[in-house]
Amino acid sequence: MNEPRIKAVDETYTLADLLAVMARLRDPETGCSWDIEQSFETIAPYTIEEAYEVADAIQRGDKNGLKDELGDLLLQVVYHAQMASEEGSFSFGDVADAIARKMIRRHPHVFEDPSRRDAFLGSGLWEQIKAEEKAERGEATDPTSILSDVPVGMPGLTRAAKLQKRAADVGFDWSEVGLIIGKVEEELAELKDAIARGEPQSRIADEFGDVAFVLANVGRRLGIDPESALRGTCSKFIRRFEYIEAALAAQGRSPHDADLDEMEALWNAAKRAEKAEIEGVSSGSAA
Repeated sequence: MNEPRIKAVDETYTLADLLAVMARLRDPETGCSWDIEQSFETIAPYTIEEAYEVADAIQRGDKNGLKDELGDLLLQVVYHAQMASEEGSFSFGDVADAIARKMIRRHPHVFEDPSRRDAFLGSGLWEQIKAEEKAERGEATDPTSILSDVPVGMPGLTRAAKLQKRAADVGFDWSEVGLIIGKVEEELAELKDAIARGEPQSRIADEFGDVAFVLANVGRRLGIDPESALRGTCSKFIRRFEYIEAALAAQGRSPHDADLDEMEALWNAAKRAEKAEIEGVSSGSAA
C-alpha cells in the first residue's frame, strides 16, 4: 500500500488514501501508540457510538453533520478491516467483495429477473436466501428457535421489535393493533400494582420491562421504529427544557430557583410555542 501524503486543500482524498492512513496509524514502528494498542473489542464500542451519531445527524436533518458522521462510521469499518488484515483474517477488499456479492445474491429481482420485482417483497425469498447462506457457511444455529440469532447486543427496543417480527412471521402476533394497545394497558396496570404493593425492585423492573416490550410491539405494528421515536422524544424534551432554562435566565434565574409549578407552566408555554410554529409552517406551505 502506498505511503499516505498530506494533500493540498484543492485535492481530494480517496478511499485508498483512507486505507493507507489507517495502515500508517497502526504501523508498529511509526504509527500512533493509541491506535496500535487497540483491538476489535476496544474499538467495538466506538463503532456502535458512531452508528448512533449517524442516526442523530439524520434525525436533526443535518446533512453536513451526516457527511462527517458517515466518515467516522466508515473509519470504524476501515479500522476493523485493518486489524483483521494484520492477523491474516481478511482485508477491506474482502469486506467490499462480500457485501457486494451478498446484495446481488439477495436481489435476484434486480440483477437476474426483473419480472419478479413486484412480487419479491411478499414472496419470502429474502428470508430463504439468508437461510441458504447460513447453511452454506455451516453456521450452527439453534434449530428449535427462529429467535436464536437476533443479536443480544442490539439496543433493547430494537431487539424487542426484531424478536416480535420474527415471531409474527410464523403467525405469533395480534390480529390488530388495538389488541396490542389493550396489552399495554394490562402491563401498565401490573406495573402500578407492583409499585403499590411495594414489590422488590427486581419485580418492579420486570414489570417495567414488560411495558417497554409491548410498547415496542405497538411501534412495530404501526411501522414506527421504537428507537427512532424515542430519540425524537428525547430531542423534544431537551428542546422544551432549554426553553424553560432560557425563560428563567431572562429573569436572572435558573431551574434551581424555580418550583415545579413554575417550570411546568413554562413547559406548557414551550409546547404552545412549538404548536404555533408548526401550524404557522403548515399554513405557509398551504399558501
